[in-house]
Amino acid sequence: MKTQSVIEPSFPQTVLEPIDLARVAILLDVDGTIVDMAATPQSVVVPPSLLRTLATLQVRTSGALALVSGRLVENLDRLFAPLVLPCVGGHGVELRASAYAPLHRKAIELSPSMKSQVVDAAAVDPRIIVEDKGSSLAVHYRLAPAQALLMKNKIGAIVARAPDEKLEMLCGKAVIEIKPRAFTKGTAVRELMRMPPFADRTPVFVGDDITDESVFATLPALGGIGYSVELFMAGASGMFGSPGEVRDWLALLDADE
Repeated sequence: MKTQSVIEPSFPQTVLEPIDLARVAILLDVDGTIVDMAATPQSVVVPPSLLRTLATLQVRTSGALALVSGRLVENLDRLFAPLVLPCVGGHGVELRASAYAPLHRKAIELSPSMKSQVVDAAAVDPRIIVEDKGSSLAVHYRLAPAQALLMKNKIGAIVARAPDEKLEMLCGKAVIEIKPRAFTKGTAVRELMRMPPFADRTPVFVGDDITDESVFATLPALGGIGYSVELFMAGASGMFGSPGEVRDWLALLDADE
């Protein structure tokens, strides 16, 4: 049975490393990486073909396939139902190593004052959506792109006025994330890679924006490989042109047996 596949991504003069599913852990960001961006977080659609591909790859990697997302795990479970996958959720505040493992959540919450200030700042335009994840906030302005600079300036000022809260502002694709610096996707991936069935495997990560930088930064210490989507990112070995290309690559891995 073959266990290696190669596909050429869009990034010039780059070829993806061969993948041996018995030896790797596949780690996937969600929005903008394996599913197409949508007008709102709730309107994102997971293609049925992707569900089938992930289900097969979960089996062929002996469970070493995980979603690494800013979405909370309960949101991921709804989005990918009926699949229940290992997850890093909420930018690293949540971790579940398998479908049968308990969900671990760090006891960190944003202050009510911080949440109130961000909600007030976003009230400038009713099309701006503030998503409260408890430990973080996501301000979505995809429906109001003209407000991007204003929102970045307003939220940047709010965060700067609260140094004791030790927060960071991450500007993704038409979204601004406000979260404590105490956790990141990268720290959660390091923790995940110490747990079975991920331990002793080579992580292969795919991500698409600044919220994934902490994972790319931690890959060298884990002996891992990273690929970006739509733009080249520091630490990435190559780049896919779109989420559709990532889905095609995953389907190729699934079909190569």
